[in-house]
Amino acid sequence: MEAQIKVKRFNPENGAKPFFQDYSIDVSEDSTILDGLIKIREEQDGTLALRCSCRASICGSCSMKVNGSAKLVCKTRIKEVSPQGETVTVEPMGNFPVIKDLVTEMDSFWSKVKSIDPYVKTNFEPEAEHIASNESMTHLLGVMNCIMCGACVSECTALEVDSTFTGPAALAKAYRFVADPRDEDKKERLGKLNESSGVWDCSRCLACVEVCPKDVAPMERIVKMRDLAIEEGYTNTSGYRHTESFSDSIKKHGRLDETRLALESTGLLNISGLIDLAVIGIKSLFKGKIPPPLPHRPKEADKVTNIAKRLDSEESEE
Repeated sequence: MEAQIKVKRFNPENGAKPFFQDYSIDVSEDSTILDGLIKIREEQDGTLALRCSCRASICGSCSMKVNGSAKLVCKTRIKEVSPQGETVTVEPMGNFPVIKDLVTEMDSFWSKVKSIDPYVKTNFEPEAEHIASNESMTHLLGVMNCIMCGACVSECTALEVDSTFTGPAALAKAYRFVADPRDEDKKERLGKLNESSGVWDCSRCLACVEVCPKDVAPMERIVKMRDLAIEEGYTNTSGYRHTESFSDSIKKHGRLDETRLALESTGLLNISGLIDLAVIGIKSLFKGKIPPPLPHRPKEADKVTNIAKRLDSEESEE
């Protein structure tokens, strides 16, 4: 089988801008994209740089963008992404500095993982192995499957606009310890994760869930930590105020009151934040994008408000 692979190339040593290079190779029906890339490097172009190791979806080192979406190339067969012989485009992961070709710099990734203190904290030193029951650890099996490949970080839309965001990989790892019954630092962990660049900066776009090769579902872990933080009393954040304002708006109006949402999320006593919001509002006004001060009430608003109230009462009963 002949495969067409287009690779994004970049070599900082020669000062050239990134460019795409096309390759044509003969592969078997079962060949993975990694097989193809290695064949290119060994038989056609020894200058091609890529990172790989286990070739068995275990080490996580070969995560790259394939046709615009992050994947483990050792796990992805060429036939899967090119059923009719289409050209397969391979690029380095997004949201990472590129060292050369398909190799990315991972320092920021590991720094963020270290920042969440990825180890169990206890107030005593156990005399023997600190064993937890199977029942108390079952819910952590999914998150413990993470192989630190960085695919979720590559696709994170929040990181695209804010590089300080802790990111889905590190936050999923944080959940692994927040929810560990042996850990005795839960409240302090949640307090730290509740700060700027933490759990509330996730845009809930589901991109990390879609690309994760191990079904870790980072976004779901992040949302769960938001709930846990609220339960621990961490409510003085724009994220929490946003959820409360959003919910109240739906219950009262049957639709979202965008003006009220912006004001209440910022905080009515947050003077500097309100000034920044006013600047954005003025710009929006000149662009014709300012929402109406009083939201229009839809014809069937009562149906929406009744559903919202019913859900609220069901949650209270639980």
